[in-house]
Amino acid sequence: MAAGLMVFAPQQVMITHASFDPAVISPNADSEDDVTIFTYTLTRGAIIDIVLESDTNEVFFFRRGERRAAGNYTVAFSGVVDGYVREGEEIGGEVIRRLIPDGVYTWRITAVDLAGVSETLSGTLIVENGDAPLPEISELTVFPSVFTPNQDGISDRTAINVYLEKPAMLTVRLERDGIEPIILSQRVQDRRTGDAGRYLFDYDGGVDLGAEPPPDGEYRVVADAQDAVGQRVLRTALLIIQDGGKPLAEIVAQPTGATVVFEAQPYQEVYETARGVKGERIAPPEDPRGLSMNAITLPVGDMLVFKLTVENYSSVPIRTTGPAPGTVYQWDQRASTLGWFDESGAWRVGIDCTTAASDYPWRWALGDETTLQSGVDPFTGETFLYLPAGERAVVWGAVRMTEIEARNPQNCWAGLIHEDVEVSLRNNNVGARQIELVRVD
Repeated sequence: MAAGLMVFAPQQVMITHASFDPAVISPNADSEDDVTIFTYTLTRGAIIDIVLESDTNEVFFFRRGERRAAGNYTVAFSGVVDGYVREGEEIGGEVIRRLIPDGVYTWRITAVDLAGVSETLSGTLIVENGDAPLPEISELTVFPSVFTPNQDGISDRTAINVYLEKPAMLTVRLERDGIEPIILSQRVQDRRTGDAGRYLFDYDGGVDLGAEPPPDGEYRVVADAQDAVGQRVLRTALLIIQDGGKPLAEIVAQPTGATVVFEAQPYQEVYETARGVKGERIAPPEDPRGLSMNAITLPVGDMLVFKLTVENYSSVPIRTTGPAPGTVYQWDQRASTLGWFDESGAWRVGIDCTTAASDYPWRWALGDETTLQSGVDPFTGETFLYLPAGERAVVWGAVRMTEIEARNPQNCWAGLIHEDVEVSLRNNNVGARQIELVRVD
């Protein structure tokens, strides 16, 4: 029996070529010799490392543990490698990518195939005149760090301050597992994008544009700076979003009868209210005739009394401020004359008339301490009142009609005011009624 002869071909070289061209670079973003091209060829699939070792034995990774198929490869190299921090350095932020120092380097490409066979080629690369300073982020502050984007005027916005030590492209974003990063917009000020210096980012959660804010929870504020050479530094801070949501409320339309009840009642001196003088509060109108939408005639000096219902149909509480329901105004009074000034973010019911001196001069809270929830501003310690999400409130009050103006009869109506935000179309000019004043001898 003849014996067969087996012939084994010698194993092919795995790395047939590798080189940097040019072999000298000056990575300083001046468009001259900033980049070198590294080319290499693999004859079979392998995992590769590309490292550079300085004459002081510092090792920097350009590629680490990356899988490649057989083929020809070309990659640009600007001297920037995986981030590192040298002994004794204090860096503002986490170094993600960094330029290697000027010097003479021995480069090595090592390939390991599936059988565990390893090959290495090496050469020399010189780096000179590099733009070595990092785009450090020496300051990142978030205030307030607990942020409630719900347009109640309390901690509705957060300000993010970033100080950049070197000209670089800066982005700031919010990150949280399970959601897409949220890119924040820089405030347009005297500093141009890309300059070194201080940057301000203002964030409202998107509520001012009518959007729902991100879900409540903890977020990472990430400031990300990358200079012209390609060095990159990150710095992070914590931001907590809580009680976020777009506030939505309306004057409830009644299925039958008037949405805003109006009726005339005689005035009594016990109702007189002024700053420092708290008069009695009028009772809600209960006369069934007030449910009609007929025109109203009342003697000069009597009160126009109203009643309506407000519903908070959003997912967040809405803040309100006084005076309380049942307060009686004189024709020439305003909420401010009673000591209740406009408050950004507060919701109030207002009454307006054709001849009133300003829009909705007479305003009332959506309740009082007995019917509303209270909340405390963590920064000032001040207590505020809120109508909870999904709840309704009955609001009533009166205006003493003491002046016959140029137009008589005139119309009077109600509105729901979100102060310094809006009076929405659905909450403006609600329940308009013709009111005529008559003199009684």
